[in-house]
Amino acid sequence: MQLNLNTDLLIKLFLSFSFIVIFSCGGPEYDILILDGTVYDGSGNAPIETDIAIKDSMIVAIGDLDEAKAARILKVDGLAVSPGFIDMHTHLEPIMELPSCESHVRQGVTTALGGPDGSSPWPLKSYLDGLQAKGVGMNVAYLIGHNTVRKNVMGLENRAPTQDELQSMEAQIDSAMKEGAFGISTGLKYLPGAFSEVDEVIALSKVASKHGGIYTSHLREEGLGLFDAVQEAIQISAEAEIPVVLTHHKAIGKPMWGKSVRTLAMVDSARAKGLDIKMDQYPYAASYTGISVLIPSWSMAGGQEVFDERATDPALRDSIKNGIVFNILNDRGGSNLDRIQFAKVEWQPELEGKTLKYWAEQKGLEPTVENGADLVIEAQLNGGASCVFHAMAEEDVTRIMQHPQTMIGSDGRLVEPGMGHPHPRWYGTFPRVLGHYVRERKTLELTEAIRKMTLLPAQSLNLTDRGLIKEGMRADITIFNPETIIDKATFEKPHQYPKGIDFVIVNGFFAVDNGEFHDLRSGMILRKK
Repeated sequence: MQLNLNTDLLIKLFLSFSFIVIFSCGGPEYDILILDGTVYDGSGNAPIETDIAIKDSMIVAIGDLDEAKAARILKVDGLAVSPGFIDMHTHLEPIMELPSCESHVRQGVTTALGGPDGSSPWPLKSYLDGLQAKGVGMNVAYLIGHNTVRKNVMGLENRAPTQDELQSMEAQIDSAMKEGAFGISTGLKYLPGAFSEVDEVIALSKVASKHGGIYTSHLREEGLGLFDAVQEAIQISAEAEIPVVLTHHKAIGKPMWGKSVRTLAMVDSARAKGLDIKMDQYPYAASYTGISVLIPSWSMAGGQEVFDERATDPALRDSIKNGIVFNILNDRGGSNLDRIQFAKVEWQPELEGKTLKYWAEQKGLEPTVENGADLVIEAQLNGGASCVFHAMAEEDVTRIMQHPQTMIGSDGRLVEPGMGHPHPRWYGTFPRVLGHYVRERKTLELTEAIRKMTLLPAQSLNLTDRGLIKEGMRADITIFNPETIIDKATFEKPHQYPKGIDFVIVNGFFAVDNGEFHDLRSGMILRKK
């Protein structure tokens, strides 16, 4: 009996000693080790073969870590290791319903900037607090929208603000900036921004500038008025002393094809004078927006009910129709009804994916521009529709992409399979750049493409802890196969996730693990300090 007691005691002492040795000497040093990767640090420098250690959501060591220990070890030889991609133009409106952000994270995006084109949540603080409580799949930041603020104060009035109204808008911009907005966005092609004069925009931009914010703009015109619109943005940068991003920069409509030569020269000239002018761009020769973009803005003043009344007045309807005909020939319409493709049509979903030409023929009409204009009015009277507009030239897409101050921005909306007929950029922007434009077309070097997706946007937003693979940075990392990465979404079949992205790490957690998505919601709500 005594022997048994001693034996039990010895066993307990042995187990306790073993635990102490393991705890003090053999425990994992890191949470994650990424070994043998080809690391593109985001700076544009040549890649290096090295290892990365992550602990507590941070990159804590880079170098030869073969002997280190970690809870999770990845051997990624043959794969590219990059900072997580930063999307400079994202429509995050569905994020409360799609908080996992899967359609973006699967592209390698770990941070996205919302509130573009003049539209943003309001009030901002309570919205951001709600997002934080819900949890999100990637890091999100927001701009405050000029159109949102103008509508708050003036509705859809087609006039200049009074002094009191301007002060009210300035106060709302100031409030949003204090609550964490990264700057101001405008949508001067859309309502009610189209009704504003440049002095109003400059005054509001000065408020954002005082808080260190940026200015991004859907320009007043991207077709025949493109040059004047770019000059207006440059003027705003100079007078408000604010960095400017020409968002989703493009040249729309046949008459403007090739004209990016001049707009890029304007950017270079402004930068030579000391202004901080950049661009973002999606890698497609087609845009996406509401069909109302074809309708003269004056006819939409006052809202949908007033438009309905104007469309029943024969004289006004004739003027509206003439304006639409002009825009089909010279702007978004690309001078061909077949270039206008329905994407979301709540009142007739069977049109989704079909063109305006198809709809005309379905109704027994000749597919003329005039008949197309009548159908645009009919569509708006039915409540509007979202459309893809195939009205850009590939030569402009390529030229803008190659400019050193162009960042990548999807202009994509969060989506999941089955939601309408979206633009393929919602699923494929970043893989398309890396697969189609880098590997297949040699438009960019891989190092430069990654810089446009990581460090350049991080610098533009003054995100000092993201956009680089460097010790002390947040562990936002995308790991992909440069030989296979590609977008799969097409204009015909847009609901397809890309391939070739093996791992996406958001703040130290695997949102994509060996190609499989996990709804961990490890993203952060970023608020400008």
